[in-house]
Amino acid sequence: MSVPPRYRTRSRVDVSGEESRAKAVAVATELFALTGFKGTSVAAVAAKTGLSQSGLLHHFPSKAALLTAVLEERDRQDGDFLTGGGGPPLGWAAFDALAALVARNATRPHLVGLFVRLAAEATEPGHPAHAWVRRHYSGLLRWLTDAVRTGQERGEIAADAPVGSVVRTTIAVIDGLQQQWLLQPDEVSMTAEFEEFTRTLRARWAG
Repeated sequence: MSVPPRYRTRSRVDVSGEESRAKAVAVATELFALTGFKGTSVAAVAAKTGLSQSGLLHHFPSKAALLTAVLEERDRQDGDFLTGGGGPPLGWAAFDALAALVARNATRPHLVGLFVRLAAEATEPGHPAHAWVRRHYSGLLRWLTDAVRTGQERGEIAADAPVGSVVRTTIAVIDGLQQQWLLQPDEVSMTAEFEEFTRTLRARWAG
């Protein structure tokens, strides 16, 4: 689950050859989702991309740099979807945008798998995605905190709504639903469950 561009912190990767780069990122996304960072080799990505290992390393100097590019591309796509080319949605509109992104992710199991697997692996401080995961959650917390506080200022959300609890519970629900959906896709509907959660949230804290 990503955040609007305003709440993201980017790191740069110097690459060339956009077509080969894009293909490598797509292949790496699939392999990282299936086998994780540790279980994916540069050789496997290169072979499936149709490049030599040296050719792949010309675009991405290390496996960690390739992972960074994968995560940044995921953030870019989701951030653009959340904002629709405008500013970040605030108030209850932020929760509507999240519901739409959850529905979109239900059609992209490989990306959901990528996030769930890497988020678990990257709790280790030495993991190459550790800093990204910390930035991801920091950005998500800041965005949703701004969204709830703006909603309170507008009168959409009750003034006594516990901002931190609403924000952290929302993030926990999304993360939990993603994991349960990956385990039981025929029994768990991320979309329906998250929509029900937001309806309950609105019923309790509408201004």
